[in-house]
This record gives sequence, C-alpha cells and structure tokens, in this order.
Amino acid sequence: MTSNIAITLPDGSVREFGGPVTGAEIAASIGARLAKDALAVKIDGTVKDLTTTITTDTRIEIVTRNHVDALDIIRHDAAHVMAEAVQALYPGTQVTIGPSIANGFYYDFARDTPFTPEDLEKIEAKMREIVARDAPLVREVWDRNDAIRFFEEKGERYKAEIIRDLPETDTITVYRQGDWLDLCRGPHAPSVGKVGTAFKLMKVAGAYWRGDHRNAMLQRIYGTAWRDEKELKQYLHMLEEAEKRDHRRIGKEMGLFHLQEEAVGSVFWHPRGWTLYRTLETYIRTKLDRAGYLEVRTPQLVDSSLFKASGHWDMYGDNMFKVSADDGEKMLGVKPMNCPGHVQVFKQGLKSYRDLPMRLAEFGACHRNEPSGALHGILRVRAFTQDDAHIFCTEDQVPAESAEYFKLQLGVYRDLGFDKIAVKLALRPDVRAGTDAVWDRAEEGLREALRSAGLEFEELPGEGAFYGPKVEFHLTDAIGRTWQCGTLQLDFVLPERLDATYIGEDGAKHRPVMLHRAILGSLERFIGMLIEHYAGKFPLWLAPTQAVVATITNEADGYAAEVQKAFKARGLRTDLDTRNEKINLKVREHSLQKVPVLVVVGKREAEERTVALRYMGGKDQEVLALDAALNKLCVDARSPAGDPANDTPF
Repeated sequence: MTSNIAITLPDGSVREFGGPVTGAEIAASIGARLAKDALAVKIDGTVKDLTTTITTDTRIEIVTRNHVDALDIIRHDAAHVMAEAVQALYPGTQVTIGPSIANGFYYDFARDTPFTPEDLEKIEAKMREIVARDAPLVREVWDRNDAIRFFEEKGERYKAEIIRDLPETDTITVYRQGDWLDLCRGPHAPSVGKVGTAFKLMKVAGAYWRGDHRNAMLQRIYGTAWRDEKELKQYLHMLEEAEKRDHRRIGKEMGLFHLQEEAVGSVFWHPRGWTLYRTLETYIRTKLDRAGYLEVRTPQLVDSSLFKASGHWDMYGDNMFKVSADDGEKMLGVKPMNCPGHVQVFKQGLKSYRDLPMRLAEFGACHRNEPSGALHGILRVRAFTQDDAHIFCTEDQVPAESAEYFKLQLGVYRDLGFDKIAVKLALRPDVRAGTDAVWDRAEEGLREALRSAGLEFEELPGEGAFYGPKVEFHLTDAIGRTWQCGTLQLDFVLPERLDATYIGEDGAKHRPVMLHRAILGSLERFIGMLIEHYAGKFPLWLAPTQAVVATITNEADGYAAEVQKAFKARGLRTDLDTRNEKINLKVREHSLQKVPVLVVVGKREAEERTVALRYMGGKDQEVLALDAALNKLCVDARSPAGDPANDTPF
C-alpha cells in the first residue's frame, strides 16, 4: 500500500499526493499558469529538474523566472545553447566545461582557429534560432563506459577525460536538446526556449584546461543572460558605466599609482595616491583607537614551523610565497595573513580573564601567490595591506564583541558612502580544521551574534574559512555592483593549534575564542573600489588634493601663494597654479584631475582679500573673505572619524 506524501509549500500550506510525485506534477496541481512558468523545483533547499521524483514528505518551491535561483538556470541553459551553436557552425570544435557564473555564463572550447568578434555575432544569431526551436531538455542516465566510448568516438576527448576522473560512485548524466547533447549534472529547465532572448555574447579569452598552465590553452567565450530585455539593458549600461569608472584609467589620470611588469601584483603609489592611502588609513586607525584596539606589528618572514602548526602551510600553502634560508636547511613563509603572528603576541606573558577581551590590530603587509591571470589592477594583487584585527575573548563575550564590531563596521561603511549592505554567513567548507562539534558551536555563535545585533543575513553553505565560519559584508556601489569587503570569523581552532591560553576565574587555563575581523579588508582593493564608486570624485575629506589655488592674472601670484600657505596651515591639502594660462583652461584641467574645490584669485580678490570658490561639477562660484572661506572648507573637509590629535569627534 502506497502512503501519502505531504508537500509543504513556501506559504506553509500542505498538499498531499497518493504516491511519488514530480515537481512538474506539483506545479500543475497548483495551476496551469504555474506549470507553464515553472523552470525547476527546489527540494529542501536544493534546485532540481522538474522531472525529479519526490518520494518522501518534503518542503518545496517551484522556481519560476522571478525566483532568486532562476538566473542560474537560465544562464546554465544558455551555456548549453551556445555550445550547440558553436558546434553547429564550427564542426570539429570540442566542448569542455560551461557553467553559469555571476552575471552570465561561459564555455571553454578546444579549437585551433581563434574566434573573432564576427564569429560571436554568428554564434549569437544561431543561439536565437536554437532557442526559438524550443527543444525539450531531457536528462538521461548513461553507463560510464558507454559514455566514455561515445565521447571518444565523437572526438570529444575532454569530455571523456572528465568522466574518467569522476568518482566511481557518481551517476553519469547527459542532457539532450534535440539532436545535440552534453555531459552535465544539471539541473536545467524543461526546454531551451526558457532561456528567452535577453542574452548577449561578450568576449573571448584564453583559459587553460582545468586552470592548469601546464595544460592546453582553450578559448573561453563569455556571455550574459537575464530574465528579460530590461534587465539585460540595465546590465549593459552598468558595464558602460564601469568602463568609465575603471580604477586603472582614473588612477592614471589622477596620478595616483601605476603597475608594471617588473613587480607583477604590486602597486607603485605616487604622492597623490599615497596621500589618499594614508588618509584612509588614518581614518581607520582613529576609529580603532577609539574602539579600544591595540595596534601591533608582526614579521613578514616566519619559519614554516609556525605556519605548519597553524595549519596554513598545509591548507593554504599553494597560495604562499616560500623562501629558503640557511643554505636551504630552513623554509620560511612570507605571511599571507596576520592571525598566527597575533597569537604569538597574545601568548607573551601570562594572560588573565581580566585582560579579555584583548583587541590586537595591525595594518599588516601580506603577500599571496595569486595566479597572474587572476590579477586585476589594484583590486586583485599579490602584495597588499589588511586592516586586520583579532579579538581574544571568552565564549560569553562573543555576542557583545560581535555587536560592537558590527556597529563599528556599519558606521565606517556609511562614512565612506555605502548605505546598501548585505550580510551573509559563510558556513563550514569541505576541507577544514576542527571537529563538527566545534564548528556547530562556532556557527551557532555567529548566528546568535547576528540575531542579537538585529541584522538580517543569508547563509552560504561551504564558503567559510578552513578554521571557522565568517560573517561577510557585501557593499553595493554607485552603479549597482556588489563587493565583498569586511568579515568577522569565529575561531575555536587556531587558539587550540597554537596553544593560546588565559587563566580563568577558577585559576585554571582556558582557551580564548579568537574573532578574526577586517573592516576594509585589503586597503589596495578598497581604494580601487572607492575610485570606481566615486568615479574619482572623492568627498572633500578623502580627496588627495582638496583644493587648488588658481590665478586669473599673474598680478595675483603673490596673493595666491599667501592663500595656499594659509590653507595648508589649516591642514587643507592645497596646490598652487600660477601658470600663465586662461582660467577656463585651468578649471578644465583641474576638473579632469577631480579636484573638489578650485580657489580662484585675480586682481580684485587680491585687493579685497577674498577668494572665489568653485566646486567641481558646479557652474557657479561663491566669493568669500579669505578667513570665511578657510573656515568653511575646514568644516567641510573634516574627517568623519574626527580629529585624532585631540580625539574630538566632529
């Protein structure tokens, strides 16, 4: 006798079925419109094909085009459509791997002849023909050996290699769309027509097979796909804006920094760029001083024994730069992060529970062996500085310390111009240190801290650090892009591995909890992000050059120099432009340099001891007495952190 199956829907209602039921059948039982719009079914949090059979009581969601998971399906389907189009147009091309990614999809192809921009136009046109045919996407389970033989006979050696490398326990599945098929785990929509027409092929790039430079170079075609034409248009507009805001171009125009081949992944900061860097660093340092952090400095080169004890040598070693010393008898690691060093500082001298929480901060210079293909301007580098800190505390202190960190973090982001912030909790990865029981405590500890702080959050299974779960803060910039910046990680593992202890009220030794936290993350990356967020037009307090005193006539040169001196004496970063050029040219040039304020002086201003203030982007000017202009700009240029000299918040 078949027992009924209870299906719980997102609204909490329950539908009962007399036996096994598919996602498609559930959708049809709810309504014909839903059945028509359905793309997939989400079963207990996992997206599956609509044809998946459900045999037990479960909670499901029908994934339609407006569902949060719809774009992944649309993009994955689009990748398959693109692969079919390529092989139809260019016989002999081998397909390899083609996933959905953020904002789109790609597929890697093995082909001797390079793809051209004209090829992309042809492929896109062919894709539209395939989508219009709306062939069903059908999942098939194949015997492993039959699948290997099939793909080898087709000349698809990459697909055959993938199958051979899969665990013997894996089910081999292919998805067929008309006469074309591809090896794939899925899930997919019921038919290729569900892709829709809101897609575009973007570019071709090189990619090594399986990301290994020792393997063959493939051609990767990137595309983007969206729910509708409106979303596609918005995305393409965002890309246009992103190109205008590219930090590499703006950084060069403003004279902030440069990069060169002799120091791949490292930044050459120019005077203006270093001023920007130091201003941001000073702001953060002031905030940390007020929040009770103690700043430290730890070594760049550390014996491998410490990194082996911490677990980084085994878990993170491929990303570390390693140096041999003592004629090769000893291995040193260039530190990729600051946490092992901070534990060593904590361990010096006996610590009591009265010393906790102890907040150790460092603007730590770190190095990571990032692949050259992953480097991108100053957003992804090998040499960078973290605004890193570690809070050593008791387990009971975790909620309060976390709440204080969240308050500090969100305040910094508001000061820097970000008000749309998403909070995510990254949970245990497959490869990790520590027992499941320890991870259970750590994950629940962060959940409780987030709830206590009243923060809504999304959970990200499998994306935590190897030693602990982490809270991530994702910022949305001026053109709608998101950036993952600050983190808070709760760690029971590292204090255990590195033998950190404190004396409790009971007189016995206890392990502290370690909270790893960063606000900006990498200063280099955050500055690159700020450049693009503001398109170089920084708020007055942050701008590397806050004002330029520019003359209309050389008769005002002496007064202009006096004005600049007065401005600099009040702490305003001010340049002087007394060139024998027309004022309109000076206005235009300094506007291109993104200088917030132009202080214009001529013969009349010199006689009356006034200045004309012209703000970037504005057409009008404001004439003020010199002292009034000074007072006004000093107020406008105050750092949101206040004045570190007298510790008075403004």
